[in-house]
Amino acid sequence: FGFPVDPLVYNMKSGSSESIQTGGYLLYAATTFKYVFDYHPGDVYWCTADVGWITGHTYVVYGPLANGAQSVIFEGTPFHPDNDRYWAVIEKYKVTQFYTAPTAIRALMKFGEEPVKKHNLHTLKVLGSVGEPINPEAWLWYYKLIGGEKCSIVDTFWQTETGGHVLTPLPGATPMKPGSATFPFFGVMPSIMDEEGHEITGVGEGYLVFKRPWPGIMRTLFGNHERFEQVYFSKFKGYYCTGDGARRDEDGYLWVTGRVDDMLNVSGHLMSTAEVESCLTGHPSVSEAAVVSRPHPVKGECLYCFITPNQGIPFTDKLVSELKTKVREKIGPFAMPDIIQHAPGLPKTRSGKIMRRVLRKIAVNDHNVGDTSTLADESIVDQLFKNRPEGNK
Repeated sequence: FGFPVDPLVYNMKSGSSESIQTGGYLLYAATTFKYVFDYHPGDVYWCTADVGWITGHTYVVYGPLANGAQSVIFEGTPFHPDNDRYWAVIEKYKVTQFYTAPTAIRALMKFGEEPVKKHNLHTLKVLGSVGEPINPEAWLWYYKLIGGEKCSIVDTFWQTETGGHVLTPLPGATPMKPGSATFPFFGVMPSIMDEEGHEITGVGEGYLVFKRPWPGIMRTLFGNHERFEQVYFSKFKGYYCTGDGARRDEDGYLWVTGRVDDMLNVSGHLMSTAEVESCLTGHPSVSEAAVVSRPHPVKGECLYCFITPNQGIPFTDKLVSELKTKVREKIGPFAMPDIIQHAPGLPKTRSGKIMRRVLRKIAVNDHNVGDTSTLADESIVDQLFKNRPEGNK
């Protein structure tokens, strides 16, 4: 008890980078697990994350074990041996809390309702989402079809660096809004800052920052404390900067808009990739979408979009035209994509995150994509290069 913040784990920040972080966070892992998933004795919890990633560390290993939780431990993909694998596991083990990524949800949506309806999912009480903002269409599919409109959905925002959930609804207590991470966890004090470092109160959009520490926060970057201070605390003095954008609505709900470095500047208009992706996946024929920028001689940047249609839906010129029109009408003429490419799959890490740096290389036809060893399926990269639209080589 004399050393309550001794380092517990040395944790790799990301499978595609080399920097290491550390933090004493067992209390935070245990507390967030208990309250965010409303875990009670007799429940059966399942987090689909790879144990080698931070979600696996906190919400497959430390959080559940610290609460003595019954857990399902799973290794594999949602599609083997069949695309109903997740639903079969939930039915077999009577899972009560299920925690997965929006990427997985969107990938399973493309198979329609039939694989889900083969199984009895009545034991589910809480559904969780992690890894990236979940678009409203995927949220509603998750809520209606998987949860039967009776489960709380906890759309959790956190980072490797935070150790555990920092923005999240609480089951049965927080009125839900599709796509919103809602409010801070106990003791967490978020704020939204503009580019000049002024705090935005009320409705507004800007940088998501935190005003004070919490038990799970990392203590340093291993072997490089100077960089730790520079990366996380230099942009806004006295604040932890997440590197993500967020907006606050008229009810005080927080909506994470995605990485600030995933912002696009098209003809002087600043927008987030998440905003465009949400618009694209709102089309009934689209399962997944990923948007990156590429240089444009006139506009500065233009939108290059990768689209995965639902199973059985062909990728046609008509679909491309409808998607461009949808973006134009919902966001504005400046946001209309220059290029929409068919993507039978997207380059994802084993934790389900899209490796956008690879997509940016494909967009400019640069085959020097760097290290792809952390991809779940490296063959996707070659397929995407081959699928680049004719006349765009």
